[in-house]
Amino acid sequence: MSKICVSCGKAPAIGNNRSHSNRATKRRFDPNLQHVRIIVDGQPQAAYVCTRCLKSGRVQKAV
Repeated sequence: MSKICVSCGKAPAIGNNRSHSNRATKRRFDPNLQHVRIIVDGQPQAAYVCTRCLKSGRVQKAV
């Protein structure tokens, strides 16, 4: 599965896990993607869209 939002292009960010002793180990911050049917060029299409785009109305869901 692609971890990129088709609407805004949001992708995983890289950061660190921090333990109690403040040691750093690498980790990924994945965007909250949902598999939804959206309208693209007047046609319904299944795509992965982040919840921020869904909530703000940046994409139109196919009913």
